[in-house]
Parts: sequence; C-alpha cells; structure tokens
Amino acid sequence: MPTIADSKLAFATVPHPAPTSASVREAVLAAPGFGTSFSDHMISIDWTEGQGWHNATLGPRGPIALDPAAAVLHYAQEIFEGLKAYAQAAPDGGTAGIALFRPEANAARFNASARRLAMPELPEALFVESVKRLVMADRDWLPGGEGASLYLRPFMIATEAFLGVRPAKAYKFLVIASPAGNYFKSGAPAVSIWVSPYTRAAPGGTGAAKCGGNYAASLVPQGEAMARGHDQVVFLDAAEHKWIEELGGMNLFFVFADGSMVTPALTGTILPGITRDSLLTLARDEGLTVREERYSIDQWREDAASGRLVETFACGTAAVVTPVGRVCSHDGEFTVGSGGPGQITQRLKERLVAIQRGAAPDPHGWVTRLA
Repeated sequence: MPTIADSKLAFATVPHPAPTSASVREAVLAAPGFGTSFSDHMISIDWTEGQGWHNATLGPRGPIALDPAAAVLHYAQEIFEGLKAYAQAAPDGGTAGIALFRPEANAARFNASARRLAMPELPEALFVESVKRLVMADRDWLPGGEGASLYLRPFMIATEAFLGVRPAKAYKFLVIASPAGNYFKSGAPAVSIWVSPYTRAAPGGTGAAKCGGNYAASLVPQGEAMARGHDQVVFLDAAEHKWIEELGGMNLFFVFADGSMVTPALTGTILPGITRDSLLTLARDEGLTVREERYSIDQWREDAASGRLVETFACGTAAVVTPVGRVCSHDGEFTVGSGGPGQITQRLKERLVAIQRGAAPDPHGWVTRLA
C-alpha cells in the first residue's frame, strides 16, 4: 500500500539529448490528429514490493526495456487513464495559460482500476504532480485551434519477470503526452453506431476498470462497425443482451421531448466516465431531470420512432460530447431526432468546453490552472 512518503517523492530530471525541432513540432501541431504524435518527455516511477514507489523521473520519451517474461505481457496487469491539458481563454481572445480538468478524479479512478487488477495504488497527489510536471515540460506541444488539447496518458504496467499466476511484485507508472485534435475524423454532424452482438463486460468482471483488456476485447466489434460504415459500436448487457451499456470508449445519454435525460446506471459493467459525471452535474445545475437507470435497445428504437426521444449523445475525454444520429443493427436501423446535434446536447457541450477552457466560471472547482 502507498505511504505518506510515496506522495512526496523528489523527481529527477534527465535532459533531453535531442528534442524535436521547432519546425517539426509546428508541423505536427498544425494537424495533430489523435494519438499519432507524441511530445518529447515522459514521467516514469517504479514500484517494488517492500520499497514502494521510488525512482521518479522526468526524462526523454523513449522505449521501455522489458524482460520477455514481464507479467504485463502474459497476464495483462495494465491500467491507464486519459485526461487533457487545455489552453485557457484570455479576455482578448488569446491564450491566458494552461489548465487540467478534474485530474483528481482521474487519480481516484486510476486507483479504483489498480485495486481491481491487484496492482499497487498510486498516491493521488503523486498522480496529479506527475501530470503537472509533464504538461509544464512539454507545454510547447499544446496545439491551438478549436477542439485542440494536449492529451495525457498515465498508465501502469507489471514489470516483474515471473510466469506464475499471481500479482506481480514490480510495476512501472508512466505518463506520456500527445497533441490532439478532433477524435472523430468523418466530419459528420452526428456519428453512426452499430449495435454489437458481442459483449463488452459481464457482472463481476473488469467493466468498471480502465484496463487494456477491456479495449482489446472491443476491437473485433469496433472493426466490424467500421467495416459497415459506422463510427462506433454500442454494447448491450451480457445477461439479457437488451440493456444499453456504453460505446467502445464512451458513455451514452438519452434526451427526451419533455427535457428529461437518462443515462445507464453504473452497475459495475460500465466505466464511470469523468465526462459523464461532469455532464450529470451540469444538467442538474440547469434544472434538468436526469435519471440513472436501465434503458433497453427496444425502448431506444421505439422512443426514437415515436418522437419521445429527441437526442442521443456519447461522451468521453477524447471525444468530449458527440451527437448520435443513426443506430444500426442486424434488426434494422433508426434515426434519432433530426439525425444531427440537438439543442440540449449542444448546450451541455458548450457549457462543459467553456469551463474546461476558462471561458466560463468554474463553480465546482474542476479546473486546475498550471500557468
């Protein structure tokens, strides 16, 4: 278990011998895409049984040396997080600094994942400090433009060389950064999704943990969805295969004609999204009635056809808030509302983004300013 001393580690700084030139960096920032380019540095911290967390380093980003018998390669002891650094708006329309959005929530979810995967917890203060240090070291990699950010990927892997089936006794925590533009590349006003016959998670499994195995299991259905011309896949529950859970990497909300909203309840098979939680708060701030409850695929289809359901949107750190326009399955297809962004979807997105970018008040203390 972490100790008080673990959260006050001194970081060593290793100079980068050959940082990316300004001209190459600017070319990347002009069209960053998502997850394809990376900044110059990374954070690395080791953990071993009996010693705890140690060897905290900010240094050049580079390959990780692993023994072929490292536990992560055989038993998938691996967890990760995703969060962003945002340029803050200045009164004159320029940039007034850099900020993180709810990093403490990511730290808490990271430890929840660690507990489920039998991995050591990282002190939340150390998680946040690691992210801050990397952002400040690579702040020149923060792209400008609407929707742009510096995407941060903290993760932990089991590094002990041992082939027995038990929790490893050595781990490495790392943070890398990637300049990011829009997540979806289609440019359509709303995404199209495929209802998968596969199951993402089962009761008692790892659905609520942010671990790589969950995403590996989603790649075949996601590939099938894209082959059929869709942007994303939606998963149903494992027991009855009728209740909507989440997309491949995002939570879902359903907006009705009376202004109320529904999102699937967190039952242990759905990842507790930080964007999801933020939108629940913002919606309730506006006086909207939001219910966290089960919602079936049949009801989704019927409500869309009758006009009772007027909007559906997906949300997550990478894609922020994304309208869902078309839903397809082996049983046919249907359109939600007008097939494009709805008023409540757009309003909630604008409120969230304005807080993240410092263009609106932050009543809930979500924004951590760095510079």
